[in-house]
Amino acid sequence: MIEFISQPWPWYVAGPIIASIMFALLWFGNSFGISANLRTMCSIAGAGRQSAFFNFNWRKQVWNLVFAAGMMIGGAITYKYFMPGQQVHISQATVTELQELGIKNPGESVLPADIFTWEALLTVKGIIMIVVGGFLVGFGTRYAGGCTSGHAISGLSDLQFPSLVAVIGFFIGGLVATYFILPYLLTI
Repeated sequence: MIEFISQPWPWYVAGPIIASIMFALLWFGNSFGISANLRTMCSIAGAGRQSAFFNFNWRKQVWNLVFAAGMMIGGAITYKYFMPGQQVHISQATVTELQELGIKNPGESVLPADIFTWEALLTVKGIIMIVVGGFLVGFGTRYAGGCTSGHAISGLSDLQFPSLVAVIGFFIGGLVATYFILPYLLTI
């Protein structure tokens, strides 16, 4: 049983679970999206007095905060008890490509230390990748009216055309970033 839990679940197990959760959310009139939790938390903190965007009935969104908390707790439990090690299994071709781009020991840990450390953050590359990248993700999430999980999982299952446009944009942006921007940033 532990072996099954410590490996990625196959699509024929995970897919129906996700589909049943989406069906239940739609049945009860809810839509899933993690980025909506930031708006809810700001509203709880009283931001509605400063901006009309945050002035809404946040009590109807508490279920989403509980869902996000459950994801964090589940992730922590999985990391602590079900991960066999820090090593990430990636193909040799990917390892070679990342080494050519300057990443030392790719796959040794979940997050490459060359990018995700406090020391790396204080470099030009770190500021661009973490701070500017984080800003662009936040801006894009707000501009698109939701995050990738909200649009790709909930919006598409609800047959929303704007979600289809957003998901196509996410994929195009991801491909451009992966093949054109990231290789340049890693060689700075």
